[in-house]
Amino acid sequence: MAAAPVTDPPARTGRGGRPRDPSRDDVIRAAILRLLGEVGYGALTMDAVAAEAGVGKATIYRRWRTKQDLVIDTVSELNRAWTLDADTGSLEGDLRQLVHRMVEMMASPVGAATRSLLAAMQHEPALIDAFREGPMAIWRRAFAEMWARAQARGEVGPGMTQSIPAEAATALFVQRWLVTREPVDAAYADAVLERVVLPLVRQETAGSRAG
Repeated sequence: MAAAPVTDPPARTGRGGRPRDPSRDDVIRAAILRLLGEVGYGALTMDAVAAEAGVGKATIYRRWRTKQDLVIDTVSELNRAWTLDADTGSLEGDLRQLVHRMVEMMASPVGAATRSLLAAMQHEPALIDAFREGPMAIWRRAFAEMWARAQARGEVGPGMTQSIPAEAATALFVQRWLVTREPVDAAYADAVLERVVLPLVRQETAGSRAG
């Protein structure tokens, strides 16, 4: 989830047919989250999704060609919702809001589903690129846009998106979330911002201006 320039992930489309009913999409996505939490990606089947959502398999296949498409699209769309409206008018405000949202996502059913995909990648190599172009790209784009806004306001210099401070803005949270499984909450997020990220940003910015 480190910040870096990315292009928008390609839109995933179904096989055509009748126009999609957004309410059905929401029901199916809710079913996906429940099932990923219960059985994980490996044991997930289209039959189980259809039964859990109370829809026919044809309804699902009109929207998504494969289980991978179904899960990645669902997790990507739900991750996208967490990154919206993160423009507060200042770098510190943007950074705090975006990091808090990421922390909240990690503790939500969406976070559990996202983490189940990361675990599945060890056995499902095809998921790696799909995950990189989906959920990961959404967060990377959100952070890249945040740094771009800060540069436009004159708060940071060019190149911050690919800097160590930018990477530090997410690395400690992801480490706890995926590796140590220690608590990741708003208090921890604020401590990381105040003690690590913001000092690094100020140091990097001062160095770029002095140079």
